[in-house]
Amino acid sequence: MYALVIARPTAGQDVHMKVVAISDTHAPRRWRSCPPAVAEHLRDADLILHAGDVCVADVLDELAGYAPVRAVLGNNDGPDVAAWGAPERLELDIDGLPTAMVHDSGPAKGRIARMRRWFPAAALVVYGHSHIPMNETGDGVRIFNPGSPTDRRRQPHGTIGLLTIEAGRLLRATILPVT
Repeated sequence: MYALVIARPTAGQDVHMKVVAISDTHAPRRWRSCPPAVAEHLRDADLILHAGDVCVADVLDELAGYAPVRAVLGNNDGPDVAAWGAPERLELDIDGLPTAMVHDSGPAKGRIARMRRWFPAAALVVYGHSHIPMNETGDGVRIFNPGSPTDRRRQPHGTIGLLTIEAGRLLRATILPVT
């Protein structure tokens, strides 16, 4: 089920992986190009996860200029994002950490149990849609919504997520304000 394997950086680099999680960029209405505060964190990323509502595939191409990108489809994404390679749900192995991604995780009530049912083997589930940053653990799974860097809605800041992964363990999961 977790056929896609993303390995740690090459020899000579840190042994941990820096993964930047991003969601709900809503281009071109909200994202015309990568905001400098976001780009600052992408420059040394080993992997970028986009949890949907990219809206145009050009954003994924732009992000891929920084690091490999894996993305899922959001409710506002068109056929060009699907053609780029974004499925509705994605399960991947990031340096031994079983990880899943989906855009809409459903209502807040029961979310952890639902993510456990949808992705029984996942230790980490990254999702988007609500634009509300979330970093919560329960039932053996970490659920993580990086929020949106460009469309904060009722949140005080635009945000992204930083994940530090090493040898199958999630060492850190941080929500970082970028506006």
